[in-house]
Amino acid sequence: MVIRKPTWNLCLFGFLFLCISYAPNSMARFVVEKNSLMVTSPEKIKGSHDSAIGNFGIPQYGGSMAGTVVYPKENQKGCKGFDQFRIKFESKPGALPNFVLVDRGDCYFALKVWNAQEAGASAVLVADDVEEALITMDTPAEDISSTTYIENITIPSALIDKSFGEKLKKALSDGEMVNLNLDWREAVPHPDDRVEYELWTNSNDECGVKCDMLMAFIKDFRGPAQILEKGGYTLFTPHYITWYCPQTFTLSRQCKSQCINHGRYCAPDPEQDFNSGYEGKDVVLENLRQLCVYRVANESKKPWVWWDYVTDFQIRCPMKDKKYNKECADGVIKSLGLDSKKIEKCMGDPEADAENPVLKEEQDAQVGKGSRGDVTILPTLVVNNRQYRGKLEKGAVLRAICAGFEETTEPAVCLSGDVETNECLDNNGGCWQDKEANITACKDTFRGRVCECPLVDGVQFKGDGYSHCEVSGPGKCKINNGGCWHESKDGHTYSACLVSDFLFTNSYLLSAHFCTHHQNSCSHIHDSLNRILRVGNASVLQVLKVMVSKAAWIYWKLILDIDECKERKACQCPECSCKNTWGSYECTCSGDLLYIRDHDTCISKRATEVKSAWTAFWVILIGLAMAAGGAYLVYKYRLRSYMDSEIRAIMAQYMPLDSQAEVQNHVNDEHA
Repeated sequence: MVIRKPTWNLCLFGFLFLCISYAPNSMARFVVEKNSLMVTSPEKIKGSHDSAIGNFGIPQYGGSMAGTVVYPKENQKGCKGFDQFRIKFESKPGALPNFVLVDRGDCYFALKVWNAQEAGASAVLVADDVEEALITMDTPAEDISSTTYIENITIPSALIDKSFGEKLKKALSDGEMVNLNLDWREAVPHPDDRVEYELWTNSNDECGVKCDMLMAFIKDFRGPAQILEKGGYTLFTPHYITWYCPQTFTLSRQCKSQCINHGRYCAPDPEQDFNSGYEGKDVVLENLRQLCVYRVANESKKPWVWWDYVTDFQIRCPMKDKKYNKECADGVIKSLGLDSKKIEKCMGDPEADAENPVLKEEQDAQVGKGSRGDVTILPTLVVNNRQYRGKLEKGAVLRAICAGFEETTEPAVCLSGDVETNECLDNNGGCWQDKEANITACKDTFRGRVCECPLVDGVQFKGDGYSHCEVSGPGKCKINNGGCWHESKDGHTYSACLVSDFLFTNSYLLSAHFCTHHQNSCSHIHDSLNRILRVGNASVLQVLKVMVSKAAWIYWKLILDIDECKERKACQCPECSCKNTWGSYECTCSGDLLYIRDHDTCISKRATEVKSAWTAFWVILIGLAMAAGGAYLVYKYRLRSYMDSEIRAIMAQYMPLDSQAEVQNHVNDEHA
């Protein structure tokens, strides 16, 4: 329930001993933010009316809603759950949503709206019970029992004056269907392609429920705010409320503990206890420091760093851990690369019997200007010089800010409803990463970064996402060659990684990946071949290199014979003829030609160039044939009983890789 006649001298945050005011000689000017209400039927009450936007829930800034008015026969003040009266407000399919009309009185505004929402209402109108100017429906002050439902109110609400409420009730009692539109399109001015908004906040993190909500909002809204600011779409300014002690009390114990600069700038005691814990002047000093952080960051063309400082300070320097002090603040400033000397100079001397220029500007800014009323409540958000009404929640606030852009100039953030915070760019968001393969577990989402093992080119990684991720299932050789030896030479990439499927009986399939040689032991084999055949024919040398990296492939070919001439279409050159053999195939060339398998071509035989090379070739080929024969014996007498004849393919395509193009295509896609 709100105060009907707002007064200027406010005792905020339960200031027990002293009520401090900052403008005793001026009258308060509280501006009620309104939205338009248009009755479309019946004809006798058709027309436009004003309504005051509730300071909770989610007003549809920039949009409008059409609905049908419903006035319950029981529980007309909405102070009890409508389920007790078996009343439901869900609209039928194809019908307009229901706007529930309730009467003011007996309970909090927010409770009325919550009860109606729980019964299915799409919006709530509260009819005033006295003839007076419209006021803003606010949330209960420091009522912990109400926070559970206030945070979950997601429908808009508005207060209407008594006479208009009576007209609606009369039309409904006469059996008329009352339809109306709620319109928030002009609730926020939208003159140009940049939105200017400000947040009146406080560094105190022990002032109760509202401070908890404020701290949660700042952490959650940091990402969208920084994206908008970096793109030049918005101009954001933080502000801090301070009060001052009346001159008569400046020497009192209370003023000395709660104020700086001889009583000119004060804040309530955080614990509401003057004898223990932190004092109000500690809060004023941190508020001043945060203002100067913004000013110094703004001078370096990075005003969005304010969000980083405030968020980090909340996490690292809370009052409950006794870290709410200059030493902890300096650590945050240093970590963000800000100039601490400039910040200290900006803060000035808190003991001086003189005005502080920064805080003096803040007190002057609290006075309402233009269409904006005086700022007397924490927190307060102002968008294009209009005070925001509604839930302090990322999605709701983002919608209000987007409503402040001139039509057709909204940034993509507003059109898509999606905001990337780029948290993965800074130290990979603290998540796991494989730098060599350029793969990360960091995902950027609307709610901030999450550490989740990725899916890359159909290959799933598994792990905790923070310290460990590894490939699960087939496809390990696709990612960084499975950690095995690999090398690129002469335009080809060789890998010692092999993935194969073992089928035990007809029901159990085991996928395995292994290195045909030790991870780092293949390079010396290629180096040895280079030394042996350094004077040999280049094409023959290439064949031998390929054969080394195909050692495991030949082994599996011996286990399962595939007719490469038909299924693999081997030997496709015009002069070639193909003959299938057990575990392999043979290609021969017509006439006096030599077949080169790596290039699938025939070349002329010239004994003077290739004699020594072919000698080494046959030595290695005989060695491989002996190894293949041994493998066949193992297969025939020991493995055959465990393996099923349904194996149809092998993973030979992973060795060698003809080029690195395929690998590069998937490892560079961090968000696959």
